[in-house]
Amino acid sequence: MSLKEKLMDDLKIAMKEKDQLRKSVITMIRASIKQYEVDKRAELDDEGILDIMTKQVKQKRDAIEEFAKGNRQDLVDEAKAEIDVLMEYLPQQLTEEEMKQIVSEVVREVGATTAKDMGKVMSALMPRVKGRADGKILNQVVKQFLQ
Repeated sequence: MSLKEKLMDDLKIAMKEKDQLRKSVITMIRASIKQYEVDKRAELDDEGILDIMTKQVKQKRDAIEEFAKGNRQDLVDEAKAEIDVLMEYLPQQLTEEEMKQIVSEVVREVGATTAKDMGKVMSALMPRVKGRADGKILNQVVKQFLQ
């Protein structure tokens, strides 16, 4: 079953169970998928759908920071709940130890020694951890290795 079909099935279940949060998140994802497909005139595969979901999670995390600054705990809680729903569809996230191990391998492979090599490391690293790690956290781990 493709991810698109799973989303449709989960949407039907959420509607039957009157789960408003899940329904709204899945509807948001499906709308983003449809918008992309209309704009690019191409059908998305599962990997493309995961990219969209990863971007949605990143946007929600950024929004949480802004909501917290504005003392809007209700919106922070709502965004966190939406992230939890999105994370159910993404691959298992890497632990910090796993990230460090992958980063050390990549640093050795590209021969990085200083912070100037950060771009080389990140460009080699991102395809390996696609959808399984937050870019901000990876960036921090790479900085630690190159200092």
